[in-house]
Amino acid sequence: MFTPDLRRALVCAVGITIGLCVVGQDALAQPATGDKDTPAAGESGDKAAPDKGEAGAADAATPAPEPNPTSGSYVVQLKELEQRVNELKERIFRSKARLNLLKETVLHGVIAGSRAIIKHKNEMGSSFRLVKLVYALDGAKIYSKSDDTGALDEKREFEIFNGSIVPGNHTISVQMIFRGHGYGIFSYLRGYKFTVRSSHTFTAAEGRQNVITSKAYEKGNITTELKDRPAVKFEVNLYSAGKKGGSK
Repeated sequence: MFTPDLRRALVCAVGITIGLCVVGQDALAQPATGDKDTPAAGESGDKAAPDKGEAGAADAATPAPEPNPTSGSYVVQLKELEQRVNELKERIFRSKARLNLLKETVLHGVIAGSRAIIKHKNEMGSSFRLVKLVYALDGAKIYSKSDDTGALDEKREFEIFNGSIVPGNHTISVQMIFRGHGYGIFSYLRGYKFTVRSSHTFTAAEGRQNVITSKAYEKGNITTELKDRPAVKFEVNLYSAGKKGGSK
C-alpha cells in the first residue's frame, strides 16, 4: 500500500500531466495569427478583380474634358494678327521702294520728267537774327546749317535745292530758329529764341518745273507780341521744263 506522502505525489504528477495535455491540445487547435490576418491567394485574386473592374467602370463613366470654347477665338485672332502683319510688311516694302526712288531722283537726278527749285528768302526785321535753318523734302534732310555769327542771317535769299524729282505729290518742311537782336534798351532781346516750323505739299507734274520759295516774315503789326511775329509762307510757281520764268 502507498503511504500518504507517496499518494499525494502521484496525484500531483497525474494533475500536471493532464494540464500539459490540455494546453497542448488548445495550442494545436488555435490557428496562427499570420494565417488569420493574411487572405489566401485565391481570396486575394477574387478581391482584386472587382476593384479593377470598378476602376474601369469609373473611367468609362467619367466624360472626356470638353474643348476650351475660347480656343477657336484664339485661332481667329492669330489669323487676323498674321494678316495685319503681312499688310504692314507690304506697306513697309512700298514705302521703302518709294524712298529709294526719291533718293535717286532727289540726290542724283536720274529722272528728268519733273524738276523742283526750292528757294529760301528771309524778310524778317532787324529784331530777329536767323541762327539755324533746316529744310527737308519728303522727310529727307536736304539742307541744315547753324550759325551764331550772323552770316546765315545776312544771306537774305539763296537756293536750297535744284534737281529732278519724280512726278507726284511732295512735301517741303522747314525749321527756322531766330535769336532776338537789339542794342541799348532793346538788348534784352538777345536772351530770346523763336522757333518757326512749317510745311507745304505741292504736286510735281510731268514735264513741268516747280519753283517753291519759302519766305520768313513778320506777321501782325506793332501791337503783336514779339513771340507771335515770326512766320513762314510758301509761294509756288509752275513753269514748263527748262523754261524758268517763261510760260506757265
